[in-house]
Amino acid sequence: MAPAARAAFFDVDDTLVRVKTMFSFLAFHYRYRGEPDLVYERARGRLQSLHREGHSRADVNRVYYRLYQGAGHRALAEEGRLWFRESERSGDFFHGPAVAALREHLAAGDLVVLVSGSFYAPLDPIAAALGAHVALGTEPLTEDGRLTGEVVEPMIGAGKGRAARRLAEERGLDLAECWAYGDHASDLELLTSVGHPVAVGDDPVLAAHAAGNRAWGRLPGIQVPSAV
Repeated sequence: MAPAARAAFFDVDDTLVRVKTMFSFLAFHYRYRGEPDLVYERARGRLQSLHREGHSRADVNRVYYRLYQGAGHRALAEEGRLWFRESERSGDFFHGPAVAALREHLAAGDLVVLVSGSFYAPLDPIAAALGAHVALGTEPLTEDGRLTGEVVEPMIGAGKGRAARRLAEERGLDLAECWAYGDHASDLELLTSVGHPVAVGDDPVLAAHAAGNRAWGRLPGIQVPSAV
């Protein structure tokens, strides 16, 4: 089979799926390990407080991964598979319009790439279910098979754009011929890296870029609040 001539990059949370994967998986992780609900509530509250205090999304992302310090890499991968099975059974997990677009790209022979601040545990089963070729997420550092709590680089904001450009260079892709889908202003770096950006939903920053710009496409956003 000939290499794909172009790629379609997809943000995940609130673009392809209707949950915040990082929070949803963290809740499952603590529950799976027998921790009381209060442990998750405290962790989520701390992360939300950092956001309200004005810390960057990248900094909050780093704090999130410190919650997994000492966890086994393989064990988290297995938890991710179980989390996905449970999440998908709950119904209404995927966002139909974005998934339909992804399937059109697959049918066209495009390289389909997921790009997310989340990590392999929840991302890999989502990618497998959708038939995506590559999942680019925040990469936790490991030592002796366990997470150190630190990451290579948060896959947030400019990190998404850099990841898309690296992959395009590795695969010999012309980004001007590629597509990208995202729902939030933090996806702007990714969206403006390609010739065919698509705003999912009504984020005002993305809407301002899309207004009057024929290069931009639009997809309807998720109309119900996330489960977590």
